[in-house]
Amino acid sequence: MNAHGSWIWYELLTKDAGKAKTFYDAVCGWNIDAQPAPGGMDYRMINAADGAAGGLMQLSADMLAGGAQPTWLGYIGVDDVDASVAAVVEAGGQVHLPAFDIPDVGRLAMVSDPQGVPFYVMRGATEGRDSTAYQRMGFGHVSWNELRTTDDAAALDFYGKLFGIEKVGGMDMGEMGEYSFIANGDTKGEAMGAVMRGEPGGKPAWGFYFRVPDITEAQAKVEAGGGKVVWGPHQVPGGEWVINIADPEGVSCGLVSPNKS
Repeated sequence: MNAHGSWIWYELLTKDAGKAKTFYDAVCGWNIDAQPAPGGMDYRMINAADGAAGGLMQLSADMLAGGAQPTWLGYIGVDDVDASVAAVVEAGGQVHLPAFDIPDVGRLAMVSDPQGVPFYVMRGATEGRDSTAYQRMGFGHVSWNELRTTDDAAALDFYGKLFGIEKVGGMDMGEMGEYSFIANGDTKGEAMGAVMRGEPGGKPAWGFYFRVPDITEAQAKVEAGGGKVVWGPHQVPGGEWVINIADPEGVSCGLVSPNKS
């Protein structure tokens, strides 16, 4: 199993699964599953070239009536879901979906950190099998996990104490403070993301960057598919190129690439 505190899954909630499939298949090089047979939940696997990269869920009328909105969410793997939920509450977080079991999948719960950022905690049902949804260098996979928060010091303390996600360096961003690199047990000290103080008035959230072969080609596909580039292309330390985008529903995510043509 992945180490406690590892990112093990990523999930897109959408109002239009068909449109989302068309957009992300083109942009990220995925082959998202076709619509399942009617009568059950519309949940589709996101397939990168080398295997599963996450899942896509069509929001039902009941979900929308309950306040659910299109977004990307991440799952943190834990040793004990119930203990982690209790620890989140004790640390000042909230529970949005109490712990429940999905047969042959695992036990999970949706929570949020003290700054209101939602995420799942999960213990998979399959022992001895690691998730590869996160891959720092894997095309079509999440390559970077970035937390924008109202209180970066408090967030680092929260995720460190509860999930062993530790700071492994940083970069001065002037008035925006420090861009703190983070690692977990699976990455063994190698940065898999960062924590930063978001812009005033911005909504705190985890953001996920998917790896693509060429940032210029990806930008063209985003725009051709009805999405929008909201920042970049920008070259970051180390030489990679990144853009932040909004998909056709306005859902935010990022793309990262080693190349710019």
